Amino acid sequence: MGQADFRLSEASGVAVAKSKAATVDGAVAELAAQLPSDDLALILVFVSPHYDPHHFIAEISRQFDTTPVCGCTTAGELAPDGWDENSVVALAFSRADFTAVVRPILNLDSFRVEDGRRIGGELCQELLRVSPQVDRGNSFGLVLIDGLCRREEAVMSAIYASLDDIPIVGGSAGDGLRFERTWVFFEGNAYTNAALLILLNTSLPFKVFKCDNFEPMPQKMVVTEADIESRTVKELNAEPAAEEYSRMVGIMDDAKLDPFSFASHPVLVRVGGSYYARSIQRVEPDGSLHFFCAIDEGMVLTAATSRSLVGSTQDVFAQMQDQIGEVSLYIGFECLLRRLDAEQHQLARDMSELYRQNRVVGFHTYGEQFGSMHVNQTFTGVAIGRRQA
Repeated sequence: MGQADFRLSEASGVAVAKSKAATVDGAVAELAAQLPSDDLALILVFVSPHYDPHHFIAEISRQFDTTPVCGCTTAGELAPDGWDENSVVALAFSRADFTAVVRPILNLDSFRVEDGRRIGGELCQELLRVSPQVDRGNSFGLVLIDGLCRREEAVMSAIYASLDDIPIVGGSAGDGLRFERTWVFFEGNAYTNAALLILLNTSLPFKVFKCDNFEPMPQKMVVTEADIESRTVKELNAEPAAEEYSRMVGIMDDAKLDPFSFASHPVLVRVGGSYYARSIQRVEPDGSLHFFCAIDEGMVLTAATSRSLVGSTQDVFAQMQDQIGEVSLYIGFECLLRRLDAEQHQLARDMSELYRQNRVVGFHTYGEQFGSMHVNQTFTGVAIGRRQA
């Protein structure tokens, strides 16, 4: 990619770059050649696990030594030219259009609710100090979090409560399909067991969004035995979990359960009158089911049926344009399972092209954040409008 590619987003004050170079040094050099070198409020990077995370964040932070660089590893990239893998994408926010403040949340295994509320409150005050004209109505938050920490719900609930009316979205860092270790980036270092809270204030129009393509079915499953800490369900409806799940969603042989099965057959929970996906990561050798999201005994899970993946996403893009006018850029966080579902149903090319046409930049995740919720099999993000003439 070259200069002409990111000019599409100049009206949003966000420059976009991508590299598929074989080495970290090559990738950083290509990104630096495409992005502005100064007057930036923040650079976000979404990095394939193909690259060494420590080397990458150290090198790009050295390259852009006067600009904060944040980001995370991915399970696939939402690049300016569509869906990709083994690449890195970057977004550079101009200081003329954005004010940004960032705070890490480390050691998530000992995270307490009061920690999240304190950090959120302090970051709001910092945003007011660096930009006194800040209006909460012109601010939004992004949360990037270790996708294997199992603390997303606690973190999001605490942060959301501390931000008053500032909308927040985000994604859980990925590790391809390996599920071994994920990283978030801050101040030249790569951290696991950590999260980042980023607050941005802008004069540009914007709108946060959430998109999924599932409808609830009559079939219900009650979690009757679970290991809550490990997010593992052992029994559904007092039957072995994998066996009962397969029966309820219409998969004839539970031995065939794999990521593609779970992508096509999520289960839903009802919260506050709305349904949210609770996706399954894997089936264990003993027939229990390991979930991406928090579960609890007594939780009622509802089987789901699919609507058009392409059509439902097009609808959200149309809604965003209706609400804020022409959209210059989408910052997107999309569940890995949506990608696997699209691939299984031969829709990956259509979805990739749809994202290219609508200028979606972000990454495939191990889970998405929206408001106070940690969700799965969803596409969340921020639509950023064009600068007024």
